[in-house]
This record gives sequence, structure tokens and C-alpha cells, in this order.
Amino acid sequence: MSIAFRDLSPRPTILQVIPALDTGGAERTTIDMAHAIVAAGGRALVASSGGRMLKELEAAGATHFEMDVHSKNPIIMALNVERLTRLAEREKVDLIHARSRAPGWSALAAARRLHVPFVTTYHSKVHEAPRIKVFYNSVMARGDAVIANSAYTAARIARIHAPDPARIFTVPRGIDTATFDEAAVPPERIAGLHRRWKAGGSGRTVFLLAARLTRWKGQAVAVEAAAKLKAAGVENFELLLAGDAQGRDAYVSELEAKIAAEGLEEIVRIVGHCEDMPAAYALSDVVLAPSIEAEPFGRASVEAQAMGRPVIVSDAGGQRETVNAETGLAVPPGDADALAAAMRRLIDLGAEGRRAMGARGRAHARAHYSLETMSRATLAVYAQLIADARSHPRAGRRPRKKRG
Repeated sequence: MSIAFRDLSPRPTILQVIPALDTGGAERTTIDMAHAIVAAGGRALVASSGGRMLKELEAAGATHFEMDVHSKNPIIMALNVERLTRLAEREKVDLIHARSRAPGWSALAAARRLHVPFVTTYHSKVHEAPRIKVFYNSVMARGDAVIANSAYTAARIARIHAPDPARIFTVPRGIDTATFDEAAVPPERIAGLHRRWKAGGSGRTVFLLAARLTRWKGQAVAVEAAAKLKAAGVENFELLLAGDAQGRDAYVSELEAKIAAEGLEEIVRIVGHCEDMPAAYALSDVVLAPSIEAEPFGRASVEAQAMGRPVIVSDAGGQRETVNAETGLAVPPGDADALAAAMRRLIDLGAEGRRAMGARGRAHARAHYSLETMSRATLAVYAQLIADARSHPRAGRRPRKKRG
């Protein structure tokens, strides 16, 4: 018999541990789950080094504790064991949820000291080499429950780390389909981005690639695809690269040099970090996610579909699960020719055809990737672990999967 979070008494206190709260899927999920914990009547605590999303976390009703949990320095990690132990003991924490590796080791030690359930979410790539990295990452497979953000990630965890299969739970990333809804974005927000980015409104098809400016996200491939389209005489489009460089200045310089060398300054723009992603998607006609390595999940493609935008993704990893032939196109990773062909196909599809594909994408996102579905599944994992721990102190921390 499963236990619902709302049925627990007293209502539990959950501590999430994450390196920082700047930007990214793990950070967004931390805030989303803080909302869900508070809405279910629990207490939501987060330990991190802080960041630009801190105000949003606190607005969700969570309490933040600043700590150097982002550090990989062994001495600081050891000190974090003590800090997390004292924090969890003082705040009467019922469960600790680690969302990254460096803080994961400290959180694991603290949880074991206090005999409270330990949960991990494997947000990142599951590496199979070198061996030292596999060991370092293995903390993410040591939870009493190990949450994978896609079936692809779950399969790699099982193959590489080989935990008890009963401890692996596949909970796809959920998004707020009320926020990521074109109808909910006022025209003035879109107009603000139009002015800032000097993009859209020209009658040209606008492609958006929204991701951290790092090579594996495929910005260089997208620029190459844009160059190929221009060389073929196709210039009725714009490509916007939105994302934070996070110190990767050499890569940004490389992209800028490529754009200049190909004469793409009027077509391709690097627009920087964006705080208003719903407006960014609304400004676009098509969203690209051409990662050159397999994405564990692929949040941008789901957000784009929720916004009613067709997507072009790499045919690898978790993105294979989030996009189908009715909602977008998939191309081989790193293949600029294939990406250019897919972009041209959606240009030629026309505005009406893109709107129809986008409508199917929104229905798909609402049916399979809602925030409510993710929150409910995660709270169920928490509830079972906490109920077992309360019934059998120092034992029984692993949740039972339903049969069938």
C-alpha cells in the first residue's frame, strides 16, 4: 500500500542540497519541488552556495542555508558533512535529497550519521569512463531512492553503477505548463525581447537555441548549419543563441569568429542569458536543441513544445523520449548538413504548418511532462521512505514500488 505525502503526520521536512542556484534544469527542479513540498504541507529547506534564483526559491516558501556545497575540495567537503549534519539535526530533517555529486558525498555521510533517508536525482550525464570519474559519480546511485530524469538515464545508471533495480525510479522532468503557455505571455514581454535582441518581427523564421554556451550544447553546429543555408541561398531566417557563457569566453570568441567569417552577422546573434524564457520561446518560430552528446533529458525541447513551438533535436539520449514525428524533427548529433536540412524543412512548412505542429507539441507536453506529474511522483517517493523510516528507525529506508 502506497503512502501519500499529505497523509504523513507530522508533516515532513525535506532538505535539498545543490551546488548553486544560478541556472539550469537541476536548479529549476529544486525550486519546483520546493513549491510542491510547501503546497503539500511540508517544510522545504535548500542548502546551496546561492545564486540568481535564490529570490525565486524563497518566494516558493523554502528556507535557504548558504553553504559551500559546490566545492570539490576534500577538506571543505568533509566540513560540509559536519555542517549538513548539524543543520539536519537542528531542523529535524526527515529526508535529504542530493542533486549533484560534490554535495552528494557530504549529504550521504550526513544522512547516514542521522539515519534519515537519502535520495538522489541523476540530472547529469552518466559517464562510463574514466574509472575515477565513475566512482566519483557513483554517489548519485547510492540513494535509498535514485531518481532518473528519463528512461535513457535510468538504463545507464543500471548498466554502469548497477544498484538494486528496486531503488531506481524514472521521474521525467516536469515543467509548469501554465507558465510555459503562449497565451500567458503578454505582448509587451515579447516586444521587450524584440527590442533588446533586435530579432523577430521581420517576417523571417526565427530559430532559438536556448542553452548554456558550452560546446556540447551544439551552438557551433547550429552556426555551421546556418552558414550552409546561406550558401544555398536561404536567408529568410534568424538564429538566436541564448544562454550564459559561465566563463567560457574562449568558446564565445570562437562562435563570434565563425559568425563573422561566414558573414552571418545579420542572421545569427549571441543574445546572452535570458531571464524570461516563455517570452523567448514566444518570440521564436522553431526551437533547436542540437546537442552533440546525448542529453540526459532535454528540458528545452519540452518547454518549447509546451509553448506550441516545433523543435529540432539531436536523435540521442533523453530527447528521443520527449519529441516525436508529430511535434518536431530529430537529426544525428553533430551533423550540420542534417540540421540545415531540418531547418529548411520547417522554414518551407510555413507559419500555418508550424502552428499545427506546435499545437500537437503542446498537447504532448501537457499529457506527459507536467509539473504536477513530476511533483506527485517525487512526493510519493519521499512519503514511502519517510513512512518506512518512522516505522522502522535506522532501517527500511527504501520505498516499495507498486507491482504491475
